[in-house]
Amino acid sequence: MIVPMKVYAGKREGERVTVTVDGQPLAPRLDLRDFQAGGFEWGYQGSGPSQLSLAILAEHAGPQAALGNYRRFVQTVIAEIETDAWRLTSAEIDQRIAQTTIVPVDLKTLMRKVKGEI
Repeated sequence: MIVPMKVYAGKREGERVTVTVDGQPLAPRLDLRDFQAGGFEWGYQGSGPSQLSLAILAEHAGPQAALGNYRRFVQTVIAEIETDAWRLTSAEIDQRIAQTTIVPVDLKTLMRKVKGEI
């Protein structure tokens, strides 16, 4: 089954900020977590960018993935956007999630990997 690629886009015009997915408004997903942001933002780490990160990941990968990954996604993707207009595809989001997902490992296992034992 081929999953169609979605396009997420943000635009800032003066004080007005809009974010869409495939041309439709992106839901902020306040039901998952409300950062009291008053709207989406990007270009720094804060409540608006955190709400955007959570909303994009919830729409893209589901609520559990969003709650587990939004902090890293805001740090590595959303906070790094420096323009008033941007675009991210599903494939780009998947790639960035794969690059930044934290995999828990205990110290003993890590040391064995470093030594080449596993």
